[in-house]
Amino acid sequence: MTIADRNELRQPAYGSATGARWLAAELWDHLWPWAGRGQPARKAIQGAGFALAIAATVAWVMAALGRLEAGAIIGWWFGWSVFEVIVRLDAKPYVKEGPWWGHLYRRATTMDMICYVSFKNLLIGAALFIGLRTLGIVQV
Repeated sequence: MTIADRNELRQPAYGSATGARWLAAELWDHLWPWAGRGQPARKAIQGAGFALAIAATVAWVMAALGRLEAGAIIGWWFGWSVFEVIVRLDAKPYVKEGPWWGHLYRRATTMDMICYVSFKNLLIGAALFIGLRTLGIVQV
């Protein structure tokens, strides 16, 4: 494998979309780490990731029911984030270059993906914690 092959960019299929189609595709891309059409991924990673996603979702539901402490939720979320880095490096190995509304992508390094997944999941987790805390379900 040459350096050019390793650096070949697999940008998303919606890379040049605009308007509502672009916004919907962006949301899907951030929330669903597995490959879509035109982006091959290993089935074993997809299967294990899907199982972990279900487990993390169950953890959030248990938290919403008041049956799981904040520390356990954070542990599940961290575990999911580590796995998501592996999945995305295999299935969607790109990050945006420039502003979030732009259409310029580049191949992600491992550190790029760690930073992207960490920040994205921090924002999602914070929103979920704030929501659960506002409802009085989780005490932090």
